[in-house]
Amino acid sequence: MINHLKKRQKTLPYRILSAFIAFSFIFSLVLPPSYAQSVLNLPAPGTMVTPAAAFTPALIDGITIHPENPLQFDFIVNTGDSKLAGQELTKEANKLIKYFLAALTVPEKELWVNLSPYEKDRIIPQGFGDTEMGRDLLAQDYILKQLTASLMYPEKELGKKFWDKIYKQAREKYGTTEIPMDTFNKVWIVPQDAVIYEQGNSAFVVKSHLKVMLEEDYIASGQGAVVSDQKKNLNTEHLALGTEIIREIIIPALEKEVNAGRTFANLRQIYNSTILATWYKMTLKESLLGQVYVDQNKTKGIDTQDKQVNEKIYSQYLEAFKKGVYNYIKEDYDETTKEVIPRKYFS
Repeated sequence: MINHLKKRQKTLPYRILSAFIAFSFIFSLVLPPSYAQSVLNLPAPGTMVTPAAAFTPALIDGITIHPENPLQFDFIVNTGDSKLAGQELTKEANKLIKYFLAALTVPEKELWVNLSPYEKDRIIPQGFGDTEMGRDLLAQDYILKQLTASLMYPEKELGKKFWDKIYKQAREKYGTTEIPMDTFNKVWIVPQDAVIYEQGNSAFVVKSHLKVMLEEDYIASGQGAVVSDQKKNLNTEHLALGTEIIREIIIPALEKEVNAGRTFANLRQIYNSTILATWYKMTLKESLLGQVYVDQNKTKGIDTQDKQVNEKIYSQYLEAFKKGVYNYIKEDYDETTKEVIPRKYFS
């Protein structure tokens, strides 16, 4: 049964541990019409992605279980700002339920995706890669990278602030800004807060928040041991120049977008579904469903129709990585030399 609520009720929280492995990046299938369409309507390589307005999507806010029938669930769906109703709401709710089932049957250590030009063999675990949830997470990783690069665009307010600080740091450290600068950093999205309220046979998500961090911070936190070779082929000396500035300017903008913007609405849908699935695993692991379905990678019925879609996303990502979201020469005034200097910007 699917119930929907217009407004979430606030109650005293019951805190659960987010036991699932840090995952990165999903994709909202609803994009501004100015984006060129390609795989899954992802922005085409070379397309700038800008922060979107705040938006609350339809979310699974709660679940009711039936001890007498372990295969029966009642899902409570909050329609948010979507204004969905009728068949459209049912279709959206079914998608959210598939996310719940995927998070239930895929082992927690396999709930991750990774788009990297250096790690073709580590895109997504095989079982998770068969699911719609895995596909959407992988596509969101693509969006995250496009957005991160776009935020550094020197012609926009945030990008100008970013590069002004980069050049100030270069002047202070090297006495000049006429040096190559590599600001390549891998960005992770990981679970931070997951709060559940239990009432009888029901559980409700009352708080959820995702953390955005640089990979080196993720590894330093002690979680990075679950993946390997994340830093290969990177010039750490160049990275050090802008790392603090990325933390100060770019990461907060990304975290705001991830937790509130329309672009990452699908991410928040998956996160809510995953929180409830994790609660089920922790609370009812000895149930019939827990024994035959949980962590068994039984993805039939929640799998993707296009079995090549993950490779298509990766191929488009490689094209985008080579092309960049911008690639141009700009004449900048250098405060040190008091001269106009042509600089090439590529992201």
